[in-house]
Amino acid sequence: MSRDIECVEEKRLDLLLRPRRNRVSAAVRSLVRETELQASDLVLPLFVLEGRQQQQEIKGMPEVFRFTPDLLVREVEKAYQLGIRAVDLFAVTDKQLKDPEGSYALCRDNLLFQTIAWVKREVPEMCVMVDIALDPYTSHGHDGLVNEDGEIVNDATVHALAKMSVLAAEAGADIVAPSDMMDGRVRSIRCALDAEGHHQVGILSYAAKYASALYGPFREALHSAPSFGDKKSYQMDPANVREALRECALDEQEGADMLLIKPALPYLDVIAKVRAATQLPVGAYHVSGEYAMVKAAAAQGWIDGDRVMQESLLSIKRAGADFILTYAALQVASKL
Repeated sequence: MSRDIECVEEKRLDLLLRPRRNRVSAAVRSLVRETELQASDLVLPLFVLEGRQQQQEIKGMPEVFRFTPDLLVREVEKAYQLGIRAVDLFAVTDKQLKDPEGSYALCRDNLLFQTIAWVKREVPEMCVMVDIALDPYTSHGHDGLVNEDGEIVNDATVHALAKMSVLAAEAGADIVAPSDMMDGRVRSIRCALDAEGHHQVGILSYAAKYASALYGPFREALHSAPSFGDKKSYQMDPANVREALRECALDEQEGADMLLIKPALPYLDVIAKVRAATQLPVGAYHVSGEYAMVKAAAAQGWIDGDRVMQESLLSIKRAGADFILTYAALQVASKL
C-alpha cells in the first residue's frame, strides 16, 4: 500500500490552472490582494464625560474609556497621528440633566457641543461626526419622545433632531449622524441645516439600524438603556433585508450624503446589497458587542485578538463598506 501512495505522489498532475501560484509568496499575495484595510477607513467613536483629567474604563469594552474633553482631545490627536481621519462623538449625560423630552440635547452649551468646538479648535483637520439622537438625554432612554400612551412619537422627535443637528453644525461638526431611525428625519435635518446656512455639513444616516442584542456595552457606556419596553417599533427587525434597501433608498432621496449599516458582522449581506444598490458612500458600525466578544475570547487565550479584530474589519470592508466605525480603531491603526 505504501508503494502505491508513493507512485501517486510522484506523478505530476496535468493542470493548466493552478490558483496556488497566486499565493506562492508574500510579494505575490500582496500584488493580487483585492481588499486593503487602511487607517483612513476607520472612524473612532469616543465617549465624552463632564469634568477634567478623568477617564473611566467601560465595563464590557476593555481598553475603551469615557474621557473628559481635555483628555478626549489627546485621543483625537493620537488618532490623527495614526492616520485616522474621522471621529464620532457621544456624550455621557448626568442623570440629573435628563428629562422625558431630552431637553438637554437642545442646550447650546451642553457637553456635546462644547466638545465639538474644542476638538475642532485643537485638531481642525479631523472630521468630526456627531451622534444625533435623544436617548442619551431622555430619562426613559428611548431615541424618541414618548406620549402618554407609551408610544414613541415620530414627528415631534424629528423636529427635535433637526434642532439638535443645527446646534451641532453651529458648534463646528462636519457631519451629523442621526441614529434614531425615525421616518423623515433626513429630509427635515437637511432642510433645517440649509435654512441656517450649513450647506457644507454632511448627513451620515443610520439608514439600516437593527434592533440588535449587540448594543449592551454601548448602552452601559452612555447609561442609555430604555427604562421600559424595547426599540423594536423604530429599529429594524434583524430578519429583514428588503426593508433595509427601502430605508436606504428613502434616506438617499431625502438628502443623505452617506449611509450606515449597524451592526456590521452579522449583517454583511445587508452591507453588500446596499453597496450594490447605491452610489453613495456606505459605512458600517462594528458595534460594542462585536468588539466585546473578540476581547473576551482573546482574554481567555482562545484566539489571537489582534488578528481576529483586523480580519473582522477587513471582512466588513470586503462586503462593501467604504468606512467602518469601530472601537478598535486605534488598536488596529497602530498595527497597519
